[in-house]
Order: sequence, then structure tokens, then C-alpha cells
Amino acid sequence: AVLALDFDGRGGPTVPDPGEARARADAVPALAARAPTVASVAVITGRPADVAVRYGSFAGVPGLEHLVVLGHYGAERWDAVSGEVSAPAPHPGVAAVREELPGLLERVGAGQGTWVEDKGHAVAVHTRRAADPQAAFEALREPLSDLATRHGLIVEPGRMVLELRPPGMDKGVALLEHARELSAASILYAGDDLGDLPAYATIEKLRSTGTPGLLVCSGSDEVTELSKRADLVVNGPEGVVGLLAGLAARIG
Repeated sequence: AVLALDFDGRGGPTVPDPGEARARADAVPALAARAPTVASVAVITGRPADVAVRYGSFAGVPGLEHLVVLGHYGAERWDAVSGEVSAPAPHPGVAAVREELPGLLERVGAGQGTWVEDKGHAVAVHTRRAADPQAAFEALREPLSDLATRHGLIVEPGRMVLELRPPGMDKGVALLEHARELSAASILYAGDDLGDLPAYATIEKLRSTGTPGLLVCSGSDEVTELSKRADLVVNGPEGVVGLLAGLAARIG
């Protein structure tokens, strides 16, 4: 079995500044208790792999020796067994977007509170701090899509964030490759944002070919698409941790 989950919103609460995100104190022990009973525990995130490892305090944890963190939607991989990150060279379009983005935001009149997060292999524009986050989000959709297209990138919408990144990078692709690498017999995936929908689609595809899978949604009022497709909806990060702890107790 493979246990896979996103970082933000599953192990810790979603916060206005991604740099302030940290795993819940009880999240890592819950994962460590569950890990010995499955073939793999994988954290799949849009963050750089080393950032997720640092924010999650995943390194050097007994029981998590074979944890894998797939960062940048699978473009990067950190293995607990080696403590090393493997990654390809960044897409050239990311550098071009990084250079043009400040001028574009000024031209379209992006309001105060809109800010840019440089992820290395991607660039994200956040509107959560704006006076009207949803209005700022909608106003930026088209110009950011045009910018991304000109440089061979795509735009991935999330919870008050628009991320410009290379095509072919998503959590569904990352999850499928990891599952095939391990010849997974069953998969549980937990997520809470629009970026998790490709992973949901992968689970649904695998189920159609006979591989059991469970879709878990970390409940949110901001994103309802996942809860509508999920098999199980839990009460936010606390609910995910409770689920992991309960599984470990039942199976261990």
C-alpha cells in the first residue's frame, strides 16, 4: 500500500504566508506510526522538496526512514534514506516569467497585498492578503495565463494563488509514477486544494483498472471540488492526523 498526502492543509493549517506553514506537532508522529505498515509514505507538494522537508521536520525521524517527498509536483525528489534531493534543471520559461512578472502586476493594477512567491521551478502569485482576495484572483487569471502561454508554461489555480509552472508537472503524474515504481497494490491520497485534483483523477483511473484507492479530503470552505469527489471528508489537518493515528492503531 502507498500512503500519499499533500503538505499544506494536511499536516498543518493553511496560512496567509506560505513561509509560515509548519506541520502540526502530532502530524509527524502519526506518519511515523503508520509508515512501517505500508510500502511507502509520500508527501507530494508544489513546494521545493527541501522546503517541505524542513517545514515538516521530516528528516531523521525514526519510522520515516523510507519517506519520500516529491516536490515541485514530482520534479524534485527527496529520499529520507539518503537525505538528498534530486532535481532537473529549471524550465527556461520560469526565468522569463520571473523577470516580466513585476511589470505585469504593475500594469494590471494588482492591488496592495498581492505578492509573488519564487519556488525555483515555478512562480506563484498570491492574493490572500489583498483587500478583496477573490476579486484580485479573478482579475489576474487572464493576464497570467497569457504570460504563461508566451513562455511555454501553464497556470495552476489554487486557494487564492495562481501558479505559473511547466506543463506535465502535477500531483497526478507524480503519484502515478511513484505508484508504478512500487507496483502499488492500494493507495490512499489526502489533499485539500485544486492542485490535488490531478491526484484524485489518478486514483480514480487506477480504481477503474482494479487497484483499490481511497480519496480523503481535508475539509475546507474555500474549495468544495475535492469534498464532492472524496470518499472521506475529515475536519481539516486535525482530521487527517486523527485518521492516520487511527489507521496505525487498527493495523499495527
